[in-house]
This record gives sequence, C-alpha cells and structure tokens, in this order.
Amino acid sequence: MIFPKECKTVGSADGKPAGERVYFLSRYLVRRTDSGHEVWVVEPEAGTTMLRNIKSAHMLMGAADVCMYPEKVNLHNRTDLIRRAQETGKRCTVFTGLDEHRTFICDPSEKKLLTIHVYDAEPPRPNLAQIIRSLEETGLFGECNVQFSYHIADIRKTNAEVYPCRAAGFSRTIDNDRLRGDETVAGCLTARQVLAECYGKDAAFSVIDICPANQVAREPFIARCCRSERTGTGVHNGYYGSVVHWGATPRTIADAVFAVCDGWREHQTKQESNQK
Repeated sequence: MIFPKECKTVGSADGKPAGERVYFLSRYLVRRTDSGHEVWVVEPEAGTTMLRNIKSAHMLMGAADVCMYPEKVNLHNRTDLIRRAQETGKRCTVFTGLDEHRTFICDPSEKKLLTIHVYDAEPPRPNLAQIIRSLEETGLFGECNVQFSYHIADIRKTNAEVYPCRAAGFSRTIDNDRLRGDETVAGCLTARQVLAECYGKDAAFSVIDICPANQVAREPFIARCCRSERTGTGVHNGYYGSVVHWGATPRTIADAVFAVCDGWREHQTKQESNQK
C-alpha cells in the first residue's frame, strides 16, 4: 500500500502556471489527462527556492487504474480513507479534502492497521465506545493506523432482578430500592461492596459480573471500569491494554488510545525477546 503520510507532499498538475517547475515539498503529482487522472512520483532538484525543476519523474498509476473519489472527505481519518478506497474497485483512489487538499491511496489494505478492542456496557450510554467513535471521525488517530473493534455488553440480557443504578432506567436498582437480600444483581466489585455495607456480609445476593474490564478477552484493548485504582496502561488479567474510569473525559480516552498504540509495539517486542 502506498499512502502519503501528509497531503502537503501531494500536488496537482492540471496546469503549468510555473512551467515545468514544482513546489519544493511535492513528491507526488495528480495529473489530469484526456483519459482521466494519473499519479506521478517526482523528485525536485535541491535548492532554496519555493519552485524547483524536476530532477526525476515516473508514473505511479495510469488513468485506467485511478479513481477520483466523488465526495470531499476528512483526509486525516486514514482508516476511513483506506476503507473507502477498497470500495472503489480501482488500484488507486485520489481523495479531495474539505479544504481542497488532496491525497491518494494505491493498493489499499487493512492488514497493517492495529486493531484495538473496546470493551464497554450499556445501558446507559456506552460512553467509552461513543467517545472513541467521535474522536476517530475527527481524524485524531489517523497517524496511528488504528481501527477499533467494539464489544459492548447489554446488561439487560443478564435478566437480573436488580441493576446498578437508576440512570440506566431500570425498575429496581441498588441505589434506589430497599432489597430483600437474596436477589440476583447485575453488578461489579463496587456493587458488592455497597451491598455488603447496606445489608451485611452475610446477605445472600447472587451477583452477575458486568464490569467491562473483566470481560476483556483480546488484546490490545481499552476498557471502562468504575474503579480508579484499576486505571492505567499495562497488562491487566494477562491482556495488554488500558483501563479508563467510567467517567473518563475525551482527553483521557484519547491519551489512552495513544498510550496503547505506542506501548503495544514495545510490549510485543519484549514478549518476542522473552520467548527466545
């Protein structure tokens, strides 16, 4: 796959206002012809001027293999662009951004994308998953070459008699109702502690674990948990990833994604060394 890291290296060659010279940052040119668009690789001559003669040039993709994507897109959401390019059926897809900059992808592939598994629960809103989706749409994680696989547990499917809190809209909850002491409760370690403090340690509650961090089964991951002492990036229950607090801000969640992306490669290297 060929995918320029920055759109500033991709220029347009629809006309020749400066003759045969190109902008000094240009490494690729998208050139319009009678049969369609071509993508060229160019190497400007060394120098100090803004516009420079071309030292070398060769065609990367001819018009028959190039698709000019019909819609303007967010050029920073690289994972989204790869998927769009795969759908065109052409070897090369040229994209135009919302600000009129251009980039392209040749031979798109998702094989080199890092998959981060996101563990969350609903109801109420699966806040971790929704924030990651929103941040991804902005292109914030574009340079990470990452995609996300979402594992969102529906705690309604536990068929418990009692649920954690009234915010999720349940009819019977730990924080709103006086319980008998023998109900089946959907909860976690925090719920167990609250039940013990309210009803005593000898109460006969049966607790179904719904903590997203305890559901992790793949790595690398990001999971939500209401226990501050569990948050952080590293190995949790044998899996590498990051646990963020139930009420984590978008900034904290974004930092966790970057930390997992950076740390996962180092973690893999250490594992490979230990196996030798």
